Amino acid sequence: MVLPTLSLLETRVLGVLVEKQHTVPDTYPLTLMRYAHNVGKVLAVPAQAVALLAALMLRGPQTTAELRVNCDRLHAFSDISAVEGFLNELAAREAGALVTELPRQPGTRETRWAHLLCGPPSTEVVRAAASFGNLGGNIGNIGGDTVTVSELAALRANVAELQGEVDALKSTLAKVCGELGIALPRNT
Repeated sequence: MVLPTLSLLETRVLGVLVEKQHTVPDTYPLTLMRYAHNVGKVLAVPAQAVALLAALMLRGPQTTAELRVNCDRLHAFSDISAVEGFLNELAAREAGALVTELPRQPGTRETRWAHLLCGPPSTEVVRAAASFGNLGGNIGNIGGDTVTVSELAALRANVAELQGEVDALKSTLAKVCGELGIALPRNT
């Protein structure tokens, strides 16, 4: 079975569902039409691996030590070697890798891991994760809200899409104005 490539929003929702299952079990599945996830069954991975994937989906690329800490509410790993073992299993799956170990970036001591549910991570995401090393995947604080690497990548993709739409609208407007013999203002 070939898994579909998920969007950043879809992985975020999936990560939240996994997290909610463990952190608020009394209200899970969530009430609106009873949303739940079947990620463990679909991917044929144990609960420990699902916890790691959820942390990567919600917080972006992380080191094994960061994953151990950030997964604590979902699964208490005994030590970093247990985290590494599950990550290596997820990377070497016969059905297809679900995570990848990113190349160690200059100035960093450890490598980071990223999920592959959205496809391979872009070099921009890899660089951003390395640049903001000890922030656990958080790359900034805008108006009091923390922005993760994956959210920044999604925002950049949205800006690129909107820029394409604006360019198409400008082209259409220029064509219509030309047909009507109307001069366009210089700023358009």
